[in-house]
Amino acid sequence: MPMPGPRGPMGEALVALLHGHPAATDVAGLRRQADRNAQEGGRATDDEDLQHTLLCLYELHYRGLAGVDDRWEWHPDLLAVRAALEERFEDELHERVVAPASERSDARGVADTLFALTADDGGPSLSRFVAKKATEEQLRELLVLRSVYQLKEADPHTWAIPRLSGAPKAALVEIQADEYGDGRPERMHSALFAQAMRGTGLDDTYGAYVDLVPASTLASLNMMSMFGLHRRLRGAIVGHLAAFEMTSSIPNKLYGNGFRRHGHDAATTRYFDEHVEADAVHEQIAGRDLAGRLAEQEPALLPDILFGAAACLAVDGWAGERTLERWQRGESALRAKVSHD
Repeated sequence: MPMPGPRGPMGEALVALLHGHPAATDVAGLRRQADRNAQEGGRATDDEDLQHTLLCLYELHYRGLAGVDDRWEWHPDLLAVRAALEERFEDELHERVVAPASERSDARGVADTLFALTADDGGPSLSRFVAKKATEEQLRELLVLRSVYQLKEADPHTWAIPRLSGAPKAALVEIQADEYGDGRPERMHSALFAQAMRGTGLDDTYGAYVDLVPASTLASLNMMSMFGLHRRLRGAIVGHLAAFEMTSSIPNKLYGNGFRRHGHDAATTRYFDEHVEADAVHEQIAGRDLAGRLAEQEPALLPDILFGAAACLAVDGWAGERTLERWQRGESALRAKVSHD
């Protein structure tokens, strides 16, 4: 990924740091800026500097950052800074997200709880707005916002595979194999999303639009990375995936309708159309065979599973509300206007 531009003093310190050699660069300056950021307070989910910094630190575990030595990935001092930022981020999620309780830890009971949690509450809907009202420019903004995750779909959840065993592991592999195209690169969901971007004149290069995406959207991706990269949070990443799949099919149908309303062809809408059918199957596997079987296997993880699901809905909901509010006011949902062909 091209190095994203800093959004504050912490990001400036990180960018300067990462351009140095891991064995000869002092992390103290970044640590001081992280401490100052924590003292200033404010919501971590809306903190542009914090979310940018976390995104860069997490990207070291994915495809890396252009011009950055790969040895930074496991630099102990850098990991210590990341841990401090994660603690603040995770603490806020626990304070703001209300997770449901479940008296049952059997697979069917857990699945029922998750389906009840993810049921549509009838509130404002970004996908319904896209289907009926979004302009062509807003459609492009939607793709830009989603590109920070969709171009790496479904990598954050894949971190959980080696942390599971038995039936939950098999269920996760089944879902992820489909996400990765069942061995056909052109059918990978990330490739289908890139195709949608090209169909609207956007650049499908990995990370091309990160600088335009606000903190609220980065927080959604960063939360997935945090859940996926920590074994102690394996329940949360499983719950997140279950909620993610359970709330995907209908919105993607509406998104596809919005693009068809503007005359886009099947190649551009294929990503959304694929998810209408695939996620209707995935939600059953994720709810019962993945989350439900994990709760049966490790009952102590049930609160984390439900928290991960609730956090998925909450954080994605906050980002969606921000986007919808700006669009309804005739404003861009991005940090700057997007250019396109």
